[in-house]
Amino acid sequence: MFVREENFKTFIRLYPVVSIITALHLIIFLLLNIGPQADFLYYYFAGSNYYISQGEYWRLATPIITHVSLTHMLFNTFSLVIFGPALERILGKGKFLIGYMGAGILADLATYLILPLNFAHIGASGAIFGLFGIYLYLMYARKEYLGAGNRQILLVVLIFSLITTFTTEGINIYGHLFGLIAGAALAPILMAFVRKHKYR
Repeated sequence: MFVREENFKTFIRLYPVVSIITALHLIIFLLLNIGPQADFLYYYFAGSNYYISQGEYWRLATPIITHVSLTHMLFNTFSLVIFGPALERILGKGKFLIGYMGAGILADLATYLILPLNFAHIGASGAIFGLFGIYLYLMYARKEYLGAGNRQILLVVLIFSLITTFTTEGINIYGHLFGLIAGAALAPILMAFVRKHKYR
């Protein structure tokens, strides 16, 4: 389920939403690190609480595809490529996009409401934790989608990710936690419109 065996073309055909988001991660990362447009893009894409308070609400969404650090970008993109495809197959393209972006936006909204106006952030971590939230719902409410082995893998990854959240400097803790909560809250709504079948 989490082992990718597809070639490049097959991966894009089977998981177009994951592929597009992955491409956006890479393109925006390059644009933020190469050329004169880097400062301009960062200024308008960063999740600045102050500018959100001034009505720039797109900043609740743009941080989800924005990374400056190579390590940050690779970690989030790798997580998306590993854990996103199964959910895109289960939910379908539209509902997967709603779940992913919805969890990320709700995590950024929580960040805005809780943290001070001078706080700014970037990164897809809230949306990635949203995927874990959806999986958490599946593990306990729709067990037919996940075998015992996959549940164990997810629990280990989730526990490790939560430990890292609280032990690593510079992490937006509220973004991670509320991304997880948002994914779990959106999951039953999204799954209500999914035909009953096991992931294959």
